[in-house]
Amino acid sequence: MSQRIVIVGAGYGGSALAHQLQDHAEVTLIDPRDAFVNIAGSLRALTRPDWAANIFFPLEQILPRGKHLRDKAISVDPGGVSLASGDRVEADYIVLATGSSYPYPANPSSDQTAAALTDFQATHQALAQAPRVLILGGGPVGLELAAEIREVWPNKLITVVEPGSKLLPAFLPEVQESLLQQLGALKIEILTGTRIEKLSDAAAGTLAAISATTDKGQIIEADIYFRAYGAVLNTGYLDDGKLTKLTDRAEVAVNPDLSVGEHRHVYAIGDITNIAEAKMAGYAGQHAAVVAQNILAQLAGREPTETYLPHDYPMILLPLGSRAGVGQLPSENGPAFAGAELVSEYKGTDIYTARFEQQFSISR
Repeated sequence: MSQRIVIVGAGYGGSALAHQLQDHAEVTLIDPRDAFVNIAGSLRALTRPDWAANIFFPLEQILPRGKHLRDKAISVDPGGVSLASGDRVEADYIVLATGSSYPYPANPSSDQTAAALTDFQATHQALAQAPRVLILGGGPVGLELAAEIREVWPNKLITVVEPGSKLLPAFLPEVQESLLQQLGALKIEILTGTRIEKLSDAAAGTLAAISATTDKGQIIEADIYFRAYGAVLNTGYLDDGKLTKLTDRAEVAVNPDLSVGEHRHVYAIGDITNIAEAKMAGYAGQHAAVVAQNILAQLAGREPTETYLPHDYPMILLPLGSRAGVGQLPSENGPAFAGAELVSEYKGTDIYTARFEQQFSISR
């Protein structure tokens, strides 16, 4: 009888793992969405709705020899997964890959591709009519959003408010300096060391008369605003402790081989793990590769030997539109600066669209 692998979550790690293992076992992928979403492209999907469909990869095409359940996990124990529908899926191997939730537009607001595309189009129309844009949060999401807006609308007034004293403080000075230079060239106003204490009662992403008061007493007026902070780990379905006890940060504690506690047949990957590294899509893919090798070894009757070792320093590729950006990549001598041309070539041009089409054997 074929071994049953249940993967909870169809994000970067879960989708890659399901695709890789579908020829080796009975794979079930649980996620309420109808597609894998390359959320790194969500901000461009907002500013360029004609391009937006590129970020959606139908799960039926990614997993033609497996099963996709459009459902949501509400509990997991060592024997299987209980679903919101009332169903239960028994498993020989379980992989938790539920990731994080991000405020729209960094993450589509609907589980259905058609509805998500409609949302992007509606917000795009509101944004198009807004001469002044306020972005709350100067992390990678906020900066990338500002640059994507600038690439489409060269004359909008764009203000980014960041409570921290520096942008990308964990990265090389060259990265920070190049970032500030490029943002200046794009004429994006950056207010660091600034907090919003009062904000108009209007929904984010809608056209409205916005007034924001900072902790310094400055009043910023805008016609639309976006929140670019507030990621939340999707681990609530583990709160009952039937599988494992979450950490104080609501993360899943993993062993070096990414297994969970004493359960050698249960793994966790991506944002939800307690690995000391940033919550980034690239790391989720690396986790998936480790778990794939370990499960394949177990299916063959061997001991799993692959382990995951995080870098001692963070990495990033931050596009600022399709032609600019900054990055920090690993090298033999430690972290290395990546300039605009390299970032554009690796990521900015198509936000990994071609890469995922190749990875999942999807032609459009």
